[in-house]
Amino acid sequence: MNASKQATSVHPAMPVNAIAAPRRFARTAALLAAGAAALSLGGCYVVPVQPDGRPYPVPGVTVPAASGHALPVPPSPTVIPVRMYPTNDAAAPSGAVAGAVTTHYNGRAEFHFIRAGENYVGEATRFGGQKTGVANAAGSKGGYANCQYAMSNPSLGTGSCKFSDGAVYTLHVGQ
Repeated sequence: MNASKQATSVHPAMPVNAIAAPRRFARTAALLAAGAAALSLGGCYVVPVQPDGRPYPVPGVTVPAASGHALPVPPSPTVIPVRMYPTNDAAAPSGAVAGAVTTHYNGRAEFHFIRAGENYVGEATRFGGQKTGVANAAGSKGGYANCQYAMSNPSLGTGSCKFSDGAVYTLHVGQ
C-alpha cells in the first residue's frame, strides 16, 4: 500500500468517512441531547415558601385572598420628566436643567438631575391626598437643592427650587 492510500482508508475496502460518520453522528446526538436538556430546564425556578406552604408574596402580583377575593395590585413606578429654568443671575450660567422623578404613587418619589456637572439625587414627598409637596436633593460635589411644588394632577405640576449656591429655578413637573 502506498502512503496516499493509507491517508484515505483504514481498511483497503472501507473509506475513512465510513468510520468517521458514526462518531460524528454520536457527537451531534450528544450535543442535541445536552441542548434539549438545557432548554427544558430554562423555565424552571425556585419559589420560596412560608412555613405554612404558601409562597411569599411578590410585589405587584395579585394573589387570591383566603376569602376568594383578589388583593389590589399597587401601581408600578412611573418616571415623570422634570425641567428647571433659571430665574436669577446665580442660576443663569447653568441654563435649563432636565431631570426626572420616579413616583411610587405612595406619596414618595425619587428625584434626580444633573446641574453644572454635579449629579443630584433626592426625594419628593407629599402627605395624604395633598397636592403640595417638598423635594430635596444632595449633590455629588456637596451642593444641595430644596424645592416646593404643587401638582395639578398625578403627573403634572409646578414649583420652585433653591440651590445652596443661591441659584433659583422655576420647576416644571410632567410633559
